[in-house]
Amino acid sequence: MGNKKLSCADCAVTNCSSMDKTYPAFCLTTNMDAKVKEEALKTYEEDDNRKVMQTAAQVEHEGYMQWCRVREIIEFAKRMGYTKLGIATCVGLIRETKMLTDILRSHGFEVFGVACKAGAVPKVEMGIDEACCDVGVNMCNPILQAKILNEAKTDMNIVMGLCVGHDSLFYKYSEALVTTLVAKDRVMGHNPVAALYTSNSYYKGLKKQETRS
Repeated sequence: MGNKKLSCADCAVTNCSSMDKTYPAFCLTTNMDAKVKEEALKTYEEDDNRKVMQTAAQVEHEGYMQWCRVREIIEFAKRMGYTKLGIATCVGLIRETKMLTDILRSHGFEVFGVACKAGAVPKVEMGIDEACCDVGVNMCNPILQAKILNEAKTDMNIVMGLCVGHDSLFYKYSEALVTTLVAKDRVMGHNPVAALYTSNSYYKGLKKQETRS
């Protein structure tokens, strides 16, 4: 533990944002490889990267503490010139996806959605333990979701509550830019950060030393 390399995850100063304090000794800003920073900055010149960053900053500025995330997605997509939006949804959130679709279409977007169970492939065919069928016989298929949306040539894709790991595969195989509207958390009403806010009280069992078998 004594040789643990500290990072931003261990920082409470965040002088990189405020610029009115002192950087901690382990700060990545003052200790990073200059070549890595230069390479990152050069990457913003590729494709639409710079436009994405400029547009995201505009949306953040204009909607700060005023616009909900749905509105931010709408504004971002419009300003990027996107017309066709894809939705990768969990079947458990199909009702919410229909609501989102209605809102997006009211703003003139073409919307194409793919549910996680599309293809109806049994879990056992993928070598998934049969015990997992207790919560559903068919597997989630995030790679198929991505490939179908790639084929539909969506301009941007929105994730609606894909499972942990399934969302990772979707991000990996989506050719279009991806943003997340819903992060699935069945226990916390799809508000995962609530577990962090209660990790010293109701959910203190999340910390390994507090867990009891």
